[in-house]
Amino acid sequence: MNTVLLAVILIPIVEIYLFIKIGSQIGAINTIILIFVTAIIGVYYAKYEGLNTLRSGMVQIIRNQIPARELISGAAIAFAAILLIIPGFATDLIGFLLIMPITRKLIFGKFNKKFEQKNTKKNDFIEGEFEDIEDDNDRKI
Repeated sequence: MNTVLLAVILIPIVEIYLFIKIGSQIGAINTIILIFVTAIIGVYYAKYEGLNTLRSGMVQIIRNQIPARELISGAAIAFAAILLIIPGFATDLIGFLLIMPITRKLIFGKFNKKFEQKNTKKNDFIEGEFEDIEDDNDRKI
């Protein structure tokens, strides 16, 4: 079965289950307030982390380096912000894990290593030999 189709079916089922379980423990109004509070806090924190990532990416560009980690982090933060806006506790948990720099570094560390290996193999010089040709010798290239 297609994983996207499976996710579209399973995510709402998990969210509804969590709504029922948490709602029965803390009440319906408190559950709704908690959903809104996590969305608001998450979006503001995503904005903060996104601006930090943008700043770090600009520093990498100024240093004439590829901002690979910043590109991956930016995409992860954008996806996390979407997850935080979607009402639900499971999506909020995944969103908060993607926004935190420590867990984001753990999750996407493998991608960063692949980009770093490509950058270290690149040489910025060309070896060659040269010979000075004087105009008096009538040697032409």
